[in-house]
Amino acid sequence: MTIPLSAKTLTASAAALLLATGFTVGGTVPSTSPAHAAEVDDPISFSAEDAQIEMGFLGSHETGQFDESAAEITAVHGDTVFTVNAQAATVDVIDASDPTNPKKVSEITGTGVANSISIREDGLGVIALEDEDKTQPGTVMFFDANDPEADILGEVPVGSLPDMVTVTPDGTHALVANEGEPADDFSTDPEGSVSVIDLPAEVAAPSDSDVHTADFHEFEDGGAKTLPEDVRIFGPTPEDDLPISRNLEPEYITVAGSKAYATLQEANALAVVDIASAEVEDILPLGLKDHGQAGNGLDASDRDPEDAPTVNITEHEGLKGAYMPDTISTFTSGGTDYLVTANEGDSREWGDFVDAARVKDLGEDGLAPVCETSPLKDKLGDEDLGRLNIITDLGLNEAGDCYEELVAFGARSFSVWTTDGKLVADSADEFERLTAEAVPDFFNSNHSESNLEGRSDDKGPEPEALTIGEVGETTYAFVGFERIGGIAAFDLSNPGDPKFATYFNNRDFSISAEDEIEDASDSAALLSSAGDLGPEGITFLSADESPSGEAALVVGNEVSGTTSLYSVADLANGGDDGDENGEADAGGDEKNASADEDAGADQEAGSESDVDTEAGANDNAQAEAGSDSESGADGAESDSGSGASAGSDSAGSSHAGSDTSSDAGSNADGSESPNEADGDPLPRTGADLGQYLILGGIAVGLIALGTAAFFVTRRR
Repeated sequence: MTIPLSAKTLTASAAALLLATGFTVGGTVPSTSPAHAAEVDDPISFSAEDAQIEMGFLGSHETGQFDESAAEITAVHGDTVFTVNAQAATVDVIDASDPTNPKKVSEITGTGVANSISIREDGLGVIALEDEDKTQPGTVMFFDANDPEADILGEVPVGSLPDMVTVTPDGTHALVANEGEPADDFSTDPEGSVSVIDLPAEVAAPSDSDVHTADFHEFEDGGAKTLPEDVRIFGPTPEDDLPISRNLEPEYITVAGSKAYATLQEANALAVVDIASAEVEDILPLGLKDHGQAGNGLDASDRDPEDAPTVNITEHEGLKGAYMPDTISTFTSGGTDYLVTANEGDSREWGDFVDAARVKDLGEDGLAPVCETSPLKDKLGDEDLGRLNIITDLGLNEAGDCYEELVAFGARSFSVWTTDGKLVADSADEFERLTAEAVPDFFNSNHSESNLEGRSDDKGPEPEALTIGEVGETTYAFVGFERIGGIAAFDLSNPGDPKFATYFNNRDFSISAEDEIEDASDSAALLSSAGDLGPEGITFLSADESPSGEAALVVGNEVSGTTSLYSVADLANGGDDGDENGEADAGGDEKNASADEDAGADQEAGSESDVDTEAGANDNAQAEAGSDSESGADGAESDSGSGASAGSDSAGSSHAGSDTSSDAGSNADGSESPNEADGDPLPRTGADLGQYLILGGIAVGLIALGTAAFFVTRRR
C-alpha cells in the first residue's frame, strides 16, 4: 500500500533535511557557535599587510553598568580573572575557564574603593584600596587567589589614594603608586609617594613593618637632590610645607631590573625608585613633542570649516604636546631594557583651579594672549586650533605676558624610552591616521556616545591602557584607546622603529549608548549591543597562560562595564598558538574567513603600503591613514602617514567598521568585503562554500524527487 505524501509532510521533511545540512528554510545560514555576550555584529579588524598577529573576540562578562567604572584593571591567576569594579567598590572574580562564556562567581570586598590589583605567580593577590576620603592614607589588602572564596589574608597601610599596585617580577615586593590627589575643592593636597612592601615567601600578608615609603622630600628646596627644571610643578599650595612632594602624583609603575619607574603624569616626568632602599633616586623630565615636525600632526578641531576634510591631521609650527603618560611598561631587546608609555595627557580641575583652556579663549578671563610674533597667531579660529585645549602654564614667553608656543595635553601616541629617559621612538600621528582609515565615520569619537570628531579638540583617541606581550618570537605593545576604543598592536622587534601590526575594536558605533540608554526598554541589552567602551586596563596572556590555548588579552572596559577576552592569533604559526578546542580563531567572530599563508594577497584598501615620510605636511590635511585610498570620511583622502603600512588585515577584510550609513563591512574603497555575509557569519565547521552548494544541490534534488513522488501518488 502506498501512503500518499501530503504537502505539509513534504515541507517538514525538506525543512529537516535543510537543517541537517546547515541551511534554514528561509535560506539563511545559522551559526553553530554560541552567542557571545557583548560581541558586536561587525567588530573592526584592521591590519598591516605583513601583520603576523590578528585579534578577535572570545567572550565577555557584563555588569550591565554604563559609565560607572564597573570594569577597570584586570589580573589573571589560572583560569580566573579578577576585575576591579570601582562602581561596586569591589573586585569581581570571574571564571574564564570557558573564555567564550566568562561568568562571575564571587567578589572581594574591602574597606574603601578598589583601584588596582596584582597577583603573584603563587596566587598571593594584592588590591590597592583608597580611603572613603581619598586624601587620607589608603590600604593594600592581600588575598589568596588559589582559594575559590579568595580568603582575605590581611592588609597594611600605604599613602594617600593608592591608584596602582604591581608585584615585582621576582615576587619579593609589591609596589604602590600613591597618587595623592588634591581634595575636590583643592582645600588640601596630600603627598604623592611610592610604597615598597616586602612580601613573605608564602601566600600570606606582610606586616605593617614591611611597608617602606619612597617619598620626594629630598627634591624639596634645600634638599639633597635637585629637581630638573623641566619637571612641571604648578597649581595651588594649600599647605605651607613640601610643595614639590604634594605636587607630584605617581600614576603607574613598571619594573626593570632593580629599579621601579613611576609615571608622574601631570608633571610630565618619570620617577626612578631603587626598590631595595625604597628611595626615589631620580626624576626624569620627558620634554615636549613637536607637532610642527613632519609626521607629528594631529586633528585639533571638532568643528572643521565647511567643505574642508572632516579628518584634518596636520602639523602646526609652534604647537607642542606634553607626553604626560598614564600607563608604563617595559621590555628587553638585545640585552637592553626599554620603557614604553601610553601618552594620554591629563589636566587638573579641582575646585576653582583649572589648568586647561581653549586656544580661542587666550587673551580673555585673565589668560595671556598668543604673542604677535608666534607662528600660531593666525591659527586661532575654530577650524584650526581655536577649539584645542592647551596647558595654561606652559609656552609663555620669559615675561609671562603672552604665549610664544602652545602645549597640548598628551601626545596622542605611545613612546619607547631608555631607562634614563631618552626618547627612542614615538608612534607620531599614527594612532589618528590608522583610526581615520579604520573607522572614518566615527574618527575621534567619544566613548560614551558615538560621534564624529568629538575628541579632536581634546587628546584625540586618548591612549591609556598598555601592556607588553610576546607572541611566538615577537614582542608587541598593545595600546588601548580610551575614547574611540579598540586595541592597537605594534611590533617592537626594532625598539627604535615600532611597526603597526593590527587594530581590533569590538564596538558598534551605530549604537550611541549615552544618547539611547535612558529611554531604552532594556538598558542592559542596549549596552551589550554597543560592545566594549572605554578600555581602561589590559592583561596579556601567553599561549601557556591562556584558557583558550593561544595568546589572549583580558580587557577591562570602564564605560561599558565589560571584562572581555580577545584572542591574539599567531599567523606565523598557522593562525593560532595551539588552540586544541578550535575556539579561539583569528577573527574571534568568524567573520575573517581564514588566516592562512596567502592571507592579505588580495587587499582592497591600503595595498600599496606607500610610506610617505612627509605625511600630513600639506595644508589640506588629508586623512593620510595607510595608503592612497578613500577613507570615506566626507571625502578625506588617505595617504600613508607612518612607518607601518596600515593596510587591510591578513584576511582581506579592511572594512571601515560599523556605521550608521549601512556601509559596515565594506572596504575602504567602498566595495563590499568578500568575507561579509548579509546575515549571521558563516560558522567554521570545516565546510567551505562549495561543500554547502553540493549539499544544497542534493537537498534540491531530494525535494524534486519527493515532489514527483507526490504527484505520481496523487495520479494513482
